[in-house]
This record gives sequence, structure tokens and C-alpha cells, in this order.
Amino acid sequence: MGDPEKKKKRKKAANGIRQRWFKNILSLVAAVVIIAGVAFTLANGMYTYSAMRSGLEAEAATTAAFLRNYLNLDFNECYASCILLVQNYENKDRLELQFVDENSRIVASSYGLFADERVETDEVSRALSSRSPVYFVGKNPATNERIMTVTTPMIYSDGRVVGVLRFVTATRSADRFVLLILLVTLGLAGLVVLIVYLSSRLYFKSILIPVSEITETAKRIAGGSYGVQIEKKFDDEIGELADTINDMSNKISQSERMQAEFVSSVSHELRTPLTAITGWGETLMDGDVGPEETRRGITIILREARRLTSMVEELLEFTRMQDGRFTLNVRRCDLRADFEDMIFMYGSRLRQEGIELEYEDSPEDIPEISCDPERMRQVFLNILDNAAKHGGEGKKITASMTREDGEIVIRIRDFGPGIPAEELPHVKKKFYKGSSKVRGSGIGLAVCEEIVTMHGGKLEIGNAEGGGCLVTVRLPLGTPA
Repeated sequence: MGDPEKKKKRKKAANGIRQRWFKNILSLVAAVVIIAGVAFTLANGMYTYSAMRSGLEAEAATTAAFLRNYLNLDFNECYASCILLVQNYENKDRLELQFVDENSRIVASSYGLFADERVETDEVSRALSSRSPVYFVGKNPATNERIMTVTTPMIYSDGRVVGVLRFVTATRSADRFVLLILLVTLGLAGLVVLIVYLSSRLYFKSILIPVSEITETAKRIAGGSYGVQIEKKFDDEIGELADTINDMSNKISQSERMQAEFVSSVSHELRTPLTAITGWGETLMDGDVGPEETRRGITIILREARRLTSMVEELLEFTRMQDGRFTLNVRRCDLRADFEDMIFMYGSRLRQEGIELEYEDSPEDIPEISCDPERMRQVFLNILDNAAKHGGEGKKITASMTREDGEIVIRIRDFGPGIPAEELPHVKKKFYKGSSKVRGSGIGLAVCEEIVTMHGGKLEIGNAEGGGCLVTVRLPLGTPA
């Protein structure tokens, strides 16, 4: 795949993630920021208008309290006092104070400009009917300007209405302030969204490019390029992902190499006995051989046939283990008796090869346990066979079975060269043969460990003091899980 095609796929993937981000996270952030901004603006607006109203009501209360001193005067004098107060109102630079009669006609104004004007809103009639201050905010029908008013009725001592004092202020400055707050808040909200957007782009760039590179490498691995490595650029989750894929690539490469070696080894292992069988079969078919040579040929054919059978059975066992068909037939049995019988049988065979198999009997009583005796016999025979093949030059093998700390412990030791220290961690892995030149499939110990593990035990392989390899099998006295 060429670079343009890779870039196209990378861009498509990035757009998909980016669109999901905008649809989910960024839109949510924008909505929250805008809602918070509008709420802040509304709160400021309410505070601003509330402060204006409080100021008007306080001014109205103060002025009304002052005029109550004149309500005991003559009605006309009281009326005139209200007009005089309005005309000389000290705070007229901030507010307009109007004296309005009960017919909503403006009698006097602190601005001094009126010509039989009338109050066209209803707060005068409401104040007179309730005989208490009335608050109003809205448009002035005469000027189409937004205003805020507090209207306070002035009631003479005999209950007659002198008029109302109407405090009026334009909300223009407050409206501009609230609008300014709204614009600033929306601007800040837009800035926050922009910062989130830009940081998201940087984030996408820092995440998507490495992820795309990892994806491409993973595709190469899936295509058969085992062993390729990803350059680690970050010590974070992406770096950990790169390490994991690199480790997977190495393990797959190693597994492929081991399987290739296994196929080659098995092919060679199968070819050698087949060649011997075929050769001796053809020789015997010719009929031009003596009785002694015939017996020798048949012996070789039987031995090689048994070896082939053993290899095929081992391969079948491994196949069952891989696809989950490897099972146990558990029952109560005397494992010590079975082990001793196997030692006797195998010892006879080893003596023919000049190897002494020494059994160290345990004085302790070893009870019956629940296990699969056929599988355990397979384990012991495989270990003894390995000891004979790899450590036979030591001409001695020792075997023992003891009871230790609630376990049955079987130890089989040879006196050969042992296993190189660097190969010990790998000897139980499937297909692994190490530096040994001895023929074999490399799966026998893997099958043994699977059997022991299924019994709830442990298979340990190490080098013994004084030389040779020591294999230890530990089995619990209880029933395996």
C-alpha cells in the first residue's frame, strides 16, 4: 500500500473520531459554557435591575416620609408642597420625579417639561387602588423608551388623595450594561470553545498519528511480517500498547520460527525410521538374507515402528491439548505401586543400553490419590525417556517418590551434562529443543506440564548439584480441580 493510500485511510479514521468528538464532547462543552454564560448574564441582569428598583423604592420611601409631615396642613397647602418638592428635587440629574393627580395627569415634573401630559401606563391607578407603592418596568408609550418607575400615593389625613409621587428612570444604561455582560460572556464562551477545539486538534494529532502507525504495523503483522517493531514515542498508554504489540510480534515470530523448526524436525524424525523400515523391508523382500540378518532386520523394523507410533501419539496428544479435547479420566489409584512397576519395566530396557535406573524407596506411607494413572504413567515415561536420551552418558538415573508437606513429590535425576542455564526457562515450551542434538519433537515436556497442571500439580526442571538434570513433579494429595 502506497503512502497516499495510507494517508487517505488515516485521514478517514481521524475524521470519524473527530466527528464523534464534536458530536459528543465538544457540543456538550459548548452547550454547558453557553448555558452557564446565559445564566451568569441573567443573574447579573436580575441583580442590576434589582439594585435599580431598590434605589427607586428607597428614594420613594425617603421622599414620602418627608412629605408626611405636611399631610396635617391644609389640603391646598399640602398639594402645593408636593408641587414645590418636585420642582426642587435634588436628584433630578439621576431620576425624574413627577407629581401626578388622581386622574393620571402630570401636575409637576423635576424636569420642568410637561404640557398637560398624562401617564399612559397603569401604575398610577394601581397605586391609588392599593394605596401602597407600585413598581413598574416596561416601555413608555409616549417615547417608546424602556423605563422603571416606583409610584407612591399621597393620602391626606381625611383620606382624600392628594396625588402620587412617581419616580421615573430610564433603563437604557442598565440595558446596555446587561447587553455588554451578555456579549462579554458569550465572547468568553466562544473563546473557551475555541481553546477546547484547538487543544482537541492537538490532542487528536498526538493520539491519532501514533495510533495510525500502530494500526499499520499491526496490519503488517497480520499480513505475515512477524517480528516488525513499532517505534515507541510515548511513555503512556500508547507506549504501553506499542510495547504489547512489539512483544506480540516477537512472540509470533518466535512461535513461527519454532513451528518451522518443529515441522522440519518432525519431518526428519519421521523420515529416519521410515527410511530404516523401508530399507529393511526391501532387503527382506529380496529373500537373499540369512536367518540372523532377517531377525536383525525385523528387530529394527519393530523398534522404528514403535518409535513412529510413539511420535504420532505424542503429536495427537499435543493436538488434543491445543483444541481443548485433552481430558483426564480421574479415579482413585495407588500411584506409588504404578510408579514402581514402571521403574521396574523401564529399568530392564535401560540396562540393555548400559544405563542403571536406581529407585530410592521411601519409608513413609503414601496414600492413594485421585488422578489419571494412564496420563501420569505417560508423564513418568516421558521424563525417564528424556533422562535416558539427554543424560544417558552419565550411565545412571535415580528416581524417588516421597510425601512432603501435603504433596506427593516425584524426583527423576540423570547424571549427564545438564541443561544450559539460559535454556532452562524455555525447556517446557512447545517446539523448543534448545542446543541438544538428540532427536525429538520438542513437545513432550509441554504435554507433561499440561497433564501435571490439570492434576493441580507442578512440573519443575532444573540442574542438580554435582551435575545432571533434576525433574520434580509435585502432586497434591487432594482431588484435582
